[in-house]
Amino acid sequence: MQKILLVTGILLLVLSCKDGTSSNEKVFLDSTGKINDVSVVVDNDLWSGTIGETVRNILASPVYGLPQDEPTFNINQIPSQVFSGFVTKNRTVLIIKMDNEASISFDNDVYAKPQRVITITGKSKEDIIDQINENTSRIVSTFKNIEIFHKQQQIRKVLFNTKSIQEKLKLNIDFTTAYRIAKNDNNFFWIRRDINTGDLNIMLYELPYNAIKRNDSIINQIIRIRDSIGKKHIEGPVEGSYMTTENAYTPFNTEIILDNKPTLETKSMWDVKNAVMAGPFINYAIEDKINNRWVIAEGFAYAPSVEKRDLMFELEAIIRSIKIQ
Repeated sequence: MQKILLVTGILLLVLSCKDGTSSNEKVFLDSTGKINDVSVVVDNDLWSGTIGETVRNILASPVYGLPQDEPTFNINQIPSQVFSGFVTKNRTVLIIKMDNEASISFDNDVYAKPQRVITITGKSKEDIIDQINENTSRIVSTFKNIEIFHKQQQIRKVLFNTKSIQEKLKLNIDFTTAYRIAKNDNNFFWIRRDINTGDLNIMLYELPYNAIKRNDSIINQIIRIRDSIGKKHIEGPVEGSYMTTENAYTPFNTEIILDNKPTLETKSMWDVKNAVMAGPFINYAIEDKINNRWVIAEGFAYAPSVEKRDLMFELEAIIRSIKIQ
């Protein structure tokens, strides 16, 4: 009998360590949550005061480049005493609590995977607010980056065959089979997806390296280029109509890194010459010094009467998947 028990114990130990997994290793459930939803774990009294106001001003600030105000993130406030079980599995979690010291931590995969958990503590409300204000850009970018990653993972489940783009533009880009190539003209591609309320669009093309010069007029250069491309390639619904940039909306321009390359990001509004159509766009000019060129990738949406944040977010996630060969 003792021999049987010994053999059984050994078998259980072997099974528990199968594939290199020991009984001490933590098993993560998949994270959950809608795109751009953030769980803010904070007690009600703190949320109703200056701390809650500070968080809302940062996480729910309007996204630039949309025709109507839409928040960067949707916020779900959760009192700390009920933060347990399923509600801990959201991809993006901000925890705020009073403690003996002021601190902020950025942690990965605490309750689920993939997940980003930011914890802010302070001895006073002022301490906590200072931590939030001093780390605003990092907090927003941490949550945005994992949402981009999650969206790209969803997209990669059903990928469109982009061989023609790879051959002509020498780059890889991931988008789903819901899209189609509407125009393939030399080194210009117009990629589209029909939605219930309109369509989503991506333009891809390249320019000689000397086409954009880094000086004080760089925004005007980018707008001038996109307007010339719009006139040539993006026709409107009636004869003589074409896409252009809306003059009444000031473009926002910044520099980011995309595929380890300096990239100029421009957000603004487009409209159609001689037609009543308009919407937001996000334009990326990727500096590809190795190939002596700029790669231009632009996403624009036509979706009247509906919110457009998540539509533009999808286009941004697609463009940020670009890998230049």
